[in-house]
Amino acid sequence: MLDKLNLESVLFLDIETVPAYAEYGSMPDEFKKLWDHKASRLTKENETDNPESLYQRAGIYAEFGKIICISVGFITARKFRLKSFYGDDEKLLLTEFSGLLCKHYNTPQHLLCAHNGKEFDFPYISRRLLINGLPLPAILDLQGRKPWEVRHLDTMDLWRFGDYKNYTSLSLLTAVFGIPSPKDDIDGSMVGVVYWQEKNIERIAKYCQKDTLAVAQILLRYMGRPLIEEHDIIFV
Repeated sequence: MLDKLNLESVLFLDIETVPAYAEYGSMPDEFKKLWDHKASRLTKENETDNPESLYQRAGIYAEFGKIICISVGFITARKFRLKSFYGDDEKLLLTEFSGLLCKHYNTPQHLLCAHNGKEFDFPYISRRLLINGLPLPAILDLQGRKPWEVRHLDTMDLWRFGDYKNYTSLSLLTAVFGIPSPKDDIDGSMVGVVYWQEKNIERIAKYCQKDTLAVAQILLRYMGRPLIEEHDIIFV
């Protein structure tokens, strides 16, 4: 499959998410009850946890979190172009991202690529689009599609080779393949603090762009292609 892949038809992406509210106590009562119910199932893993202490994990659930950044990258004319949609207004950044998909990634030849995208990025984006009252772009609308009609690539799924027992992180794969690590500043566990406490969303966007580049580099390694050189990266 990969030997026939046209890299210029692929949009690489990564998202960063945070809890929808700065802290547990800020949630409306209705959502607090719903989170308590959700957390009651999570506490079975560790009886010392409680809904408030677990709230830092709320950002990984589309019903309790929000997207603050989507970074995308694409290869054209031997260059890798990076762009980020980020900010406090989730509906605005989703509208802009959706516009990109509808205008430029709307044919059967186009593909989306992310690391663990099939289980996280793609469904999370789709859920947040609907929650914000926005339509799904065709490339994200999976209803009625056969598996071979889904235009999504997942670098973690490709690495499994049919083995579904283990999760392989992006940072581990970059280390294995000798790719510069995107985790040289912050990692995913720090995003909520950097957003809600430090209020430094530009720092998060830079981190998200590094992850997007890492996804592209890993796919290139899978294909036996040369890595993208720093001088070939263009920030749009």
